[in-house]
Amino acid sequence: MDVKDINELSNRIIGIAIEIHKTLKAGFNEKIYQEALQAELKNNNIKFGREKIIKVKYKDKLLGEQRIDFIIEDEIILEIKNTKMIGNIHIAQILSYLKTLNKKLGLILNFGESKLGIKRIVNGL
Repeated sequence: MDVKDINELSNRIIGIAIEIHKTLKAGFNEKIYQEALQAELKNNNIKFGREKIIKVKYKDKLLGEQRIDFIIEDEIILEIKNTKMIGNIHIAQILSYLKTLNKKLGLILNFGESKLGIKRIVNGL
């Protein structure tokens, strides 16, 4: 997928998330927004994996595993948050996922704000 396609897909995902936020508003836990997003991704024929496990290594030693919320079309990592604001720790988290999986774009969608919080994180795009 080229940069143009990745950006178009990103815009579609953001549009879906905005619609979900307009309908549900803030106040639910992350799992509710994840379920809504999963349903809308299916309705829009967008391929995704949910709660994908990634292995974290230090040098040659396996340290453990982490879970990412969604990987969209095997290109975009999507993290759902429900917090007052997207912080540096959230950005660092998704950047580490991007580097680990060698992906170029990550989205953080924060449903805890009165207006959907959106942060695009780029890894060499």
